[in-house]
Amino acid sequence: MSNPVNSIYIGKGEKPQYLNLKLANRHGLIAGATGTGKTVSLQILAEGFSSQGVPVFMADVKGDLSGISQPGKPNKKLEERAEKIGFEEYSYRAFPTIFWDLFGKQGHPIRTTVSEMGPLLLSRLLELNDTQEGVVNIVFKVADDEGLLLLDLKDFRAMLNFVGENAAELTTEYGNVSKASVGAIQRRLLVLEQQGGKYFFGEPALDLEHFMQTNSEGYGYINVLAADKLMQHPRMYATFLLWLLSELFEELPEVGDPEKPRLVFFFDEAHLLFNRAPRALLEKVEQVVKLIRSKGVGVYFVTQNPLDIPDSVLSQLGNRVQHALRAFTPRQKKAVKVAAETFRPNPKFDAAEVITQLGVGEALVSTLQKKGVPGIVDRTLIRPPSSRLGPAKPAERKAIIGNSPVLGIYDKKIDRLSAFEMLKQRAEKAEEKVPPKSRRYETGTTKRRRGRQRQGILETLGKSVARTLGSSLGRQIVRGLLGSIFRGR
Repeated sequence: MSNPVNSIYIGKGEKPQYLNLKLANRHGLIAGATGTGKTVSLQILAEGFSSQGVPVFMADVKGDLSGISQPGKPNKKLEERAEKIGFEEYSYRAFPTIFWDLFGKQGHPIRTTVSEMGPLLLSRLLELNDTQEGVVNIVFKVADDEGLLLLDLKDFRAMLNFVGENAAELTTEYGNVSKASVGAIQRRLLVLEQQGGKYFFGEPALDLEHFMQTNSEGYGYINVLAADKLMQHPRMYATFLLWLLSELFEELPEVGDPEKPRLVFFFDEAHLLFNRAPRALLEKVEQVVKLIRSKGVGVYFVTQNPLDIPDSVLSQLGNRVQHALRAFTPRQKKAVKVAAETFRPNPKFDAAEVITQLGVGEALVSTLQKKGVPGIVDRTLIRPPSSRLGPAKPAERKAIIGNSPVLGIYDKKIDRLSAFEMLKQRAEKAEEKVPPKSRRYETGTTKRRRGRQRQGILETLGKSVARTLGSSLGRQIVRGLLGSIFRGR
């Protein structure tokens, strides 16, 4: 048996099951209870895309997926499964891999700037209320209007302080800023820094082109994000992946329906994206998922329970691999019913009944056929992976990183002139204009005068902003659907 042209072999049930590459950007879902084989399904799909020249991004939550960079070891059970499903092309091999890590320990550092993330996602990351989110929007707006770059957290903190201390001068143009809101945001920033935000924000920022590379053999690189430590902070994990999705949407040009995706994005632990997310954000996520297909990007959500995905998003996931679900509680029974009803029925079995009976490595599979019509659901034995089942060893990971096509590009952090430095320079220039006599005193009765001096400096800065509001339109930053910078090429 050989693969049809432009397709990925998934496994065999009543008949062989393939994923049509031309329809792979119509998104997908891999679901099932813990220990039922979701990780293997993700791994074999990533292998399939890579072998067809399609780059892949996926987060390695448990550390198991790093083994995709190594060839699998001879395994009798895997070989018996390949023989059982007629997978004659089965062999062991490694796939080209780039390791990434927000903390820079298990892969290349991956960063963005505060400006590129935007106010909506930063507010989500900081878990702010509506009032505090409004203040964050004002901070971004003032920075954008003034051409002040918010690269890292110290830039944002400096800008936040500036807006808070000059609230009176800015209120007419931008709205009210309370000291209580500024203080609450500052406390959240401190928590974010302690969770690792100081590593994530800065430069050099990620160039998405480095996610979309192929090697000399024409295989797509599989970008593996080390997420075991990141998962200790679920909100940061979910917001980071949503930011990546947003960047892809804003930056990539329209390509319609290509013969194969430009990139496939696997969103593991997808429930974290939607958990406690405000309705406004969910609506924007739905829009991104719906529209990013035309950019040639396929998004595959991986989760335990299909109920974790809102109906508005679930309805857009045309390619589905459903592993076993348990049906003991009312919620679990509802999940089984929902999963079964989303498939095109097979008259030979009851999908709701079969979902609870599937063995490890089995799944109900339905992929889009010609003209985007869902295929009849089939009880399928998933093909074995060609790469290693289990993690890469530290020495193996180090060797992969040492031969990476992005080696040396992101490894050293850069701190260039940005909002923090520019505001500091303005303050120093304003202070130079203050008569020396007002700076002589150090203690005692001069405390009041020193307070007035500080107020004068801030007034000068506030007036500087006010003077340039009307003349900075040419430098304004245009922001996209999720608040990130719109680069539309």
